[in-house]
This record gives sequence, structure tokens and C-alpha cells, in this order.
Amino acid sequence: MTAGTAARLERIGTGGRHLIVPMDHGITLGAVDGLVDIESTIDAVTRGGADAVLTQKGIAPRVHDNTNGAGYIVHCNGSTAIGPDESDKRPTATVEEAIRAGADAVSFHINVGSEHEPDQITQLSELAAEADRYGMPLLAMTYARGHDIRDDDPETFAEDLGHAVRLGEELGADVLKTAYSGTAETFERVVESTRLPVVIAGGSKGTDEETLSMVRGAMDAGAAGVSMGRSIFQHEDPEAITEAVSAVVHDDASAADAVERAGLAVEA
Repeated sequence: MTAGTAARLERIGTGGRHLIVPMDHGITLGAVDGLVDIESTIDAVTRGGADAVLTQKGIAPRVHDNTNGAGYIVHCNGSTAIGPDESDKRPTATVEEAIRAGADAVSFHINVGSEHEPDQITQLSELAAEADRYGMPLLAMTYARGHDIRDDDPETFAEDLGHAVRLGEELGADVLKTAYSGTAETFERVVESTRLPVVIAGGSKGTDEETLSMVRGAMDAGAAGVSMGRSIFQHEDPEAITEAVSAVVHDDASAADAVERAGLAVEA
């Protein structure tokens, strides 16, 4: 790892832990709630304690005045929900473009186990080489998704997720993002599959307690944090839920304590 990569990694985390809020969903879903006035959302989540926010390169002019000192990641591929195949993520930015957009890191999504895996492996490998040349950290979003992936069985799913994160390390990433397997016990297998930091995706939007319990389970398993989108930016109080997630990730709070500290309502 170059000195530049190490220095920039510190801008998207705190003490080796990461709370990243991805907001690149506009390319996939359009201008959904939370992204119409993305400036206010970025301001809220970074005031709440997000270490970094993530968008596509074209949104960069709307980001920098609102980050409150947090880091910025440019996502480098995408697809739409109304297109022929949402899993077919295509390159949308280069590392050089991300640098011009003021990024501290780049990210790339790969669906391991899908029919698009071969092309995405090539694309991720090429982006990793470019990132290394520029001293730019690479967050690889390595999901296990495909016809043979069983996400209804935590044990089996953890094996596939472990394979996915190991692939990301093998191709040259610096931080890995993947789904949560469902239990802390099975997610330990995922974390043990790599020596790189692993952060979990937010998953489907549930109650605050469910979201924070998932984060707590991942941290107990050895995760390095979260990269959580809609559960945060579409929350009725993005700043408060970010503060609660930060309490779990950075202060090792329990889910219940995090809810109380952030002043969130306890669901009946």
C-alpha cells in the first residue's frame, strides 16, 4: 500500500472502522426520497457521524459543500432498475475522473456468481490497477448473487460471501463490502476469509432496532463497519439514525443503547 493510499483511507474511516453512506442510487432508481435534495441529506448524515459519503461522479458538485469534513467516494459502475438486467453493472467512471471530482476513494460493484461475473472481474481488476497507480483506495462491493446463491441459508450464504470478499482481496481492493449473512456466528466465516476490512451492506429497510441489531452482529463477528444506503438516507431522521449506527460502529454500543443515545423512538 502506498503512502497516498494509506492517507486517503484515513479520510473515509476512523481508527480503521468505517461508516459510509452510499447515495449512488439515483442512477439505479432515479430521484427517490432522500436524494432529491441530496445536499441536505449529505449534510444530515455527516453531521450524524458518517465517515464518508458515496455518489456517482456527476453528483460531485453537489457533495463537497455539505460533507462537514467527511470523506468522499466516487462509485465507478452502475445500472438501472428499469433496464434489461440490473445485475449487469457497467463502468461509469475512471480513477482519473474520480480524482478530478475530488474523491478520496473509488468503489466498484461486482456480482459474484452471476452471468456477469467474468466481465466484472476484468473491470474490477483494471480499476484496481489504475487505483494503485494513483494511490487511490478501492472499495470493492463484492456481492454473492446468482442462480446458485442461497441467501436463505446463513451457513451456505456465508461460504459464498466469504468467496466473494476473498475475490475482492485477490484482485487488489483495499476495503470490501458485502451482504450480512444473517448471524454473527456465520459472518465470522466471511470476515476470516480475508485480511482486509469488511463492511456490510444495509440490506432491506427494517425497523431501527433491526438495523442496529444487524450492525451489532456484524461488528461482533469482526466487521470493520457498514456501508448503508437507504436505511439511512431514506430514514425520517437521517442524522439521528446515522448517529445511532455510529454509536455501534465507533463506540461499541449495543443496539438498544444506540437507539437511546440518538433519541430514536422505540418501536412497539
